Amino acid sequence: MTQQPPPGPGFGPPPPQYAPAPPPHTSAPPSYAPAPPSYAPTQPPYAQAPPPQQPAAGPDFLAVDKRNAVVVDASGVAFETSGLTVEFGWPEIRGVHYRASPDGKALMVAVVHMDGRFYECVVEARPRTRLQEWFPQLAWVLGHYRPMG
Repeated sequence: MTQQPPPGPGFGPPPPQYAPAPPPHTSAPPSYAPAPPSYAPTQPPYAQAPPPQQPAAGPDFLAVDKRNAVVVDASGVAFETSGLTVEFGWPEIRGVHYRASPDGKALMVAVVHMDGRFYECVVEARPRTRLQEWFPQLAWVLGHYRPMG
């Protein structure tokens, strides 16, 4: 059998008989990662994400019946219809419209999206006098978050 020549550079560490001896004053191998600058803040490599920020406390509006709900608060407008929830943040809302249903028994709220699409939710007012309570509340809350419309 013939003896093979040692592998060339780039194929791993040199054989032990050819490895350079560490300097006598150091015991740990040098680190290959650059040291962070002294002015940079140190962070653990896997820091926890900060908790999501809650919108500032402000007025809110809530209209609910057996199946549907409308919520207007600092984060935007949310509709719940038969267990499905759709949320619209204020930056994506072009406008919010509301009125009484033709028979006067329900509140009809529509959100117009920035791209022109609109979404509606109808909440029954029982007793009917509740509808007359909802209108000034909703107008005030919408005026607080969207003073220009």
